[in-house]
Amino acid sequence: MALTDYVLLGRSGLRVSPLSLGTMTFGKDWGWGADEAEARRIFDIYVERGGNFIDTANVYTNGSSETLLGQFVAERRDRLVIASKYTLNAWFPGDPNAGGNHRKSMVRAVEASLKRLGTDYLDLLYLHIWDGLTPIEEVMRGFDDLVRSGKIVYAGISDTPAWQVARMQTLADLRGWAPLVALQIEYSLAQRTVERDLIPMAGELGLGVVAWSPLAMGVLTGKYTQADLDKAAATSVQATPDGARSAVAHSHDIFNARSLAIGATVKQVAQSLGHSPAQVALAWLLQRGANPIVGARTVVQFEDNLGAFDVRFDEASQRKLDDASAVELGFPHDFLVSEIPRGLITGGTNIRPRG
Repeated sequence: MALTDYVLLGRSGLRVSPLSLGTMTFGKDWGWGADEAEARRIFDIYVERGGNFIDTANVYTNGSSETLLGQFVAERRDRLVIASKYTLNAWFPGDPNAGGNHRKSMVRAVEASLKRLGTDYLDLLYLHIWDGLTPIEEVMRGFDDLVRSGKIVYAGISDTPAWQVARMQTLADLRGWAPLVALQIEYSLAQRTVERDLIPMAGELGLGVVAWSPLAMGVLTGKYTQADLDKAAATSVQATPDGARSAVAHSHDIFNARSLAIGATVKQVAQSLGHSPAQVALAWLLQRGANPIVGARTVVQFEDNLGAFDVRFDEASQRKLDDASAVELGFPHDFLVSEIPRGLITGGTNIRPRG
């Protein structure tokens, strides 16, 4: 597999690279990103090797991500698939309508993103985070209007409960509106709770799964220790002058004893296979059909990440990773696969699902 082994995004005909280039690290506004020169080198490597799926958001590095990306894509815009997001209010404190999922926020954010990116359309626009306030009819009709106007080509959704996404997709189908084609969620060996409902929902409703933080904010690379965890637990993100990623990871509750233990297993498997921990963690997601977003801060990190395509798991390594990171699916999932309901449903016969 390589960046040029393009895959279809959900139930669309859009062809995208199996690894997406994340640009949340483009710009040093947040204290730990890549400067313009390094970001440009990372971008050039990705595109020159055939990568075409680029992820950003209106708020990343206070807008620097989109601004830099706009400069980088200027001469090759149409061959790239650019995805951005709206929802968050980063610039207008006190204005209740500068953020949220509603139509005003959506239109305002899209216009600002287009200006920073120096383009007249986005290939994909995600709702970034569910606000729990906006009617789904408003969101989906807003997406449809933007598609019909040519401001966006496809719609996607991120960080939203499965039952809400299912309602939205069903409504779009019933009304003949533009459907959602992509689901962006936190997914990694350290975060597998999405396999309870979000992942199977995506399969049933035709949503491509795009995984953010596939390395659990660096925890799965093996670079953190218990000492780092103890330090991060005692340090807030705001109180960290150098913007340490460990403090950021801790604020997202992904930097904990469990994820450190999973990271240790990833490191063991990586050593046995002759690859880096990051490559193993990314390869695990790739072989599950997810599209990981790689957000490296340096060219060295990015080159290493691309080595994920060369990883081949043997049965023992696969089982070791799966077992170390397994989560309980809970009710009703565990109940539905138990012997009692299956026997009663099938009358004791062996019935296999299609596919």
